[in-house]
Amino acid sequence: MKNLKLAPQDQKKLDQLFVNLKIESSHFIGYPCNLGFDYTELHPFLNLGINNVGDPFVSSNYHVNSHVLEREVVEYFAQLTHAKDNYWGYVTNGGTEGNMYGLYLARELHPQGVVYYSQDTHYSIAKILRILRMKNIMIRSQDNGEIDYEDLEETIRIKRHVTPIIVANIGTTMKGAIDNVPKIQGILKKLAMPTQYIHCDAALSGMILPFVEDAPAFGFDSGTDSIAISGHKFIGSPIPCGIAIAKKENVDRIARAIEYVGSLDTTLTGSRNGITPIFLWYALKTRGPEHFKLMVQQCFDIADYAISELKRIGQTAWRNPFSTTVVFDYPSIDIINKWQLASYQDIAHLIVMPHVTKEWVNRFIADLAQEGNQP
Repeated sequence: MKNLKLAPQDQKKLDQLFVNLKIESSHFIGYPCNLGFDYTELHPFLNLGINNVGDPFVSSNYHVNSHVLEREVVEYFAQLTHAKDNYWGYVTNGGTEGNMYGLYLARELHPQGVVYYSQDTHYSIAKILRILRMKNIMIRSQDNGEIDYEDLEETIRIKRHVTPIIVANIGTTMKGAIDNVPKIQGILKKLAMPTQYIHCDAALSGMILPFVEDAPAFGFDSGTDSIAISGHKFIGSPIPCGIAIAKKENVDRIARAIEYVGSLDTTLTGSRNGITPIFLWYALKTRGPEHFKLMVQQCFDIADYAISELKRIGQTAWRNPFSTTVVFDYPSIDIINKWQLASYQDIAHLIVMPHVTKEWVNRFIADLAQEGNQP
């Protein structure tokens, strides 16, 4: 294979794609993906057929895997989310798979349960609920994107004969709002619900809140049953990935022995990416807790700078506490397209990831200001 070469026209097409992607990466502020990473030292692993088939905590007949590092990654996030010893997890393809895993466990534990989620919940949840054929009710959101607790309480009260399965947003898609897990637990206790299940979609904020003092609680010590966190968002990865963590006793309920691979079938997919666990392991080992704390604070500072600059040019701009998502007025389609902004109804947002600097914000503000000055 080393002697094979692309035809000149195909090489040109590939080269042009690289140039285009580099250009687009220079004004990327609308979605939560950290572009500030360097995995050059890991490039040799791309020449291997690494497949993490099966349970990362069980030996397999397929030895070309990175389970040994995947387990360390899972252990890191278990500690981060206060899972103690009763946990299990694996590296996923991203937040959607992590959300599906949590709701799959919930369905197996509570087949007649009803899922409650807010109108600001990530679109993957509605899709997953259709796939899993789970009964569900959408709950109103507050203006800041947080779930409406009064609506949640009253709706559960009406259906208190069935187990509530609650999707708590630890950073909503558009506004970065954080649902209050202890408050939700208080509602369930008030209604004397005998059984319950809480899944936390912590795709972005799951790697932010643990490094902030007095941050909202969402871990297993708060009564959470499963958590999904993305790896390519705050940490950064060239390949989308994430982490699903759940209580081991619940995972044991769905585990099946598979003779073909000599392992347990506990994950959603069969063959799994063996490269991303290596990326995440490398990132976690080369950046200690203090480094992540610094990264988070820098993002908060730049988010506040972006808000002040947006207000300076007449925009309505704000962010939720503990969020790096800056919400502002809906701009022109040209601005949305150039800066790859997410938009909804009359608002748009930019998300400050570790690669977004003041210089990036200044360039964006200049474009937005120039648009406002045009006749």
